[in-house]
Amino acid sequence: MGVLALAPSLLISPAKATQIQVYGAWHCGNDYCTWASVRDMADFDTKNHWLIDRGDGVPSVNLVVLSFVNPLKLLNLTNDSQTSQGIPIGMNSAVIGYFASHNIRVMLSIGGITFVNDWDTALERNATQLGINAARAAQRLGTGIEIDYEKNARPNLAALQAFINAYRSILPYDATGANPASRLTIDLGADDRFLTDLCRKATADWLNTTNPVLDYANAMVPNKQPTSASAARSNWQEHIDGRPQSSTPVGPLAPAKFTGGLFIVTGRNPCAECVNFSNSLENSTGNYVQTVAPNGAGTTPGMLGYMFWAAECSTARQVCTTPPNTCQGGVSVGSKTYRIPFPMPALRQS
Repeated sequence: MGVLALAPSLLISPAKATQIQVYGAWHCGNDYCTWASVRDMADFDTKNHWLIDRGDGVPSVNLVVLSFVNPLKLLNLTNDSQTSQGIPIGMNSAVIGYFASHNIRVMLSIGGITFVNDWDTALERNATQLGINAARAAQRLGTGIEIDYEKNARPNLAALQAFINAYRSILPYDATGANPASRLTIDLGADDRFLTDLCRKATADWLNTTNPVLDYANAMVPNKQPTSASAARSNWQEHIDGRPQSSTPVGPLAPAKFTGGLFIVTGRNPCAECVNFSNSLENSTGNYVQTVAPNGAGTTPGMLGYMFWAAECSTARQVCTTPPNTCQGGVSVGSKTYRIPFPMPALRQS
């Protein structure tokens, strides 16, 4: 019996998977993202131990982003019953050290949807001073900073540029990631159709691979969890392709310059992304996230990784990721499956 010889053009090798480097969670504390009280660390460990131990003594994530800092309080360096030097009192050295001592990088997120107006006010009053205050807070606490400015229409991009310039004047871009405080990132929409003006500016001027200013972006979660892997991929692919057909085009973003966001809580019960890796989007999108090719920006395949919304208690309307509803069956299994590196290594730059 003869053997059919395949033409060389049909011998297609599967794309080589690129190591996921960022595998993190936004963290809302126990008071719905206000961090307005100092935590008892024994209780904090009970509620959050799954983050530092996926079951084998290794953490579940290599990044935690404490959410949220009010930008106006940071500008004013507010000291009150819930705030110290502009930072919520729950975001203190004990909480930061809890994660950092387990090789988990820590960042503070400034903004969120609640503080859009305060972002506008702070930027208008003194964007440069806000950037200086953010950099000094990062230095003092040993954390990075995430920009979460969710102004969909007419964001103050000139002032945000001044904020970034001021931050970088104190903490220059550091591709090695050796100084945690030098890590400065930004949240963008799940695709290019939300926060479009911000996407356009960030992609062109802050996230380009020739002269990067910000380390990377997070494609935030959409208003609801994608119903399929293809829906999630479609959102992320739009960042990679850009929107050249738009009347005000958005350029392509290098896959190495962003992560994809997924929910780990979606209602009163834990979702698969939290408790069942086999049925989760972090499983079904894993091949795409590790192999997606650049399309006009960047040189290496694969996104940076995943970000999960959100650890502990993000809202009173949804379940918390605390016992008995921890995410060891989902996020933690993904950490093992994808062999997430600890500590986070120097990130791919292109």
